[in-house]
Amino acid sequence: MARFERKSLVKEMATSRYFHFVRLARLDKPVGSYLLLWPTLSALWLASLGWPGWHLFLVFTLGTFLTRSAGCVVNDIADRKFDGLVKRTMDRPIPSGDIKVSEALIFMSLICLLALLLVATTNLSTVLLAFLGATIAGIYPYMKRYTYMPQVILGIAFSFGIPMAFTAVNNDVNKLTGLLFIANLIWIVSYDTEYAMVDRDDDLKIGLKSSAILFGDLDKFIIGILQLGFIGSLLLIWKTANLHWPFMIGILVAIMILSYQQFLIKDRKRDRCLRAFLVNHWLGLILFLSVVLDLFFYTEGVT
Repeated sequence: MARFERKSLVKEMATSRYFHFVRLARLDKPVGSYLLLWPTLSALWLASLGWPGWHLFLVFTLGTFLTRSAGCVVNDIADRKFDGLVKRTMDRPIPSGDIKVSEALIFMSLICLLALLLVATTNLSTVLLAFLGATIAGIYPYMKRYTYMPQVILGIAFSFGIPMAFTAVNNDVNKLTGLLFIANLIWIVSYDTEYAMVDRDDDLKIGLKSSAILFGDLDKFIIGILQLGFIGSLLLIWKTANLHWPFMIGILVAIMILSYQQFLIKDRKRDRCLRAFLVNHWLGLILFLSVVLDLFFYTEGVT
């Protein structure tokens, strides 16, 4: 009986320890991965003019989750001295002592190796873009110390899946690639500013910078301007890619979701700002589905 209880205890401890790595990679909070996934898959569908095939679909889907997980580990290593001072992040595995920095570095290396093996099955242009995107993603966590707009760096890093999708399919980029990149960058700056509003008070105390701090009392207004810019970019994408009514419906739904976000952040309450950030996952999914449906019904393609 005693031996059985010891084995159960060891198994329970091992399971719990594994879960710390799940938390470190944010696999228990996949919204961030979805925010990276939907624009990437939208670009992949547009580059392929429809279903891209299982190979590229799996490369970009799995690669998205791996890349985001690696980025989270880098972020937690870089912010380990700050996370314990912020209400939202104080229980993360590194500041709480559940995972050592050396263990996190090994874990991150394994994730990056898997991501590299995936992207290596595409072509040289895509691999080079992946390295550039990974470098920018690695720089991002440190930008909060030097610039009030780290959200722009995040937006650039999170948008690299778009040109990678085009080079993986066509070994080239075009005007549509640039429009998708710009639209995604604008969208990310807007929703990550909502996210930064959650931590604004804590960031001010510990000396970190963010767009929410920079914008101050104009935060809601500037987020609104960014959202209008995002919608304008979507309309340009609709015209450039010769898309039709399904994508236009997606744009109309996006307008409603963005309006709802403005309602949520009107009082700048932490929990409501976080909810405003989280609903962007549904916005991204709806736009992706609108692209899929549009290309399913119409096949004129990109001009």
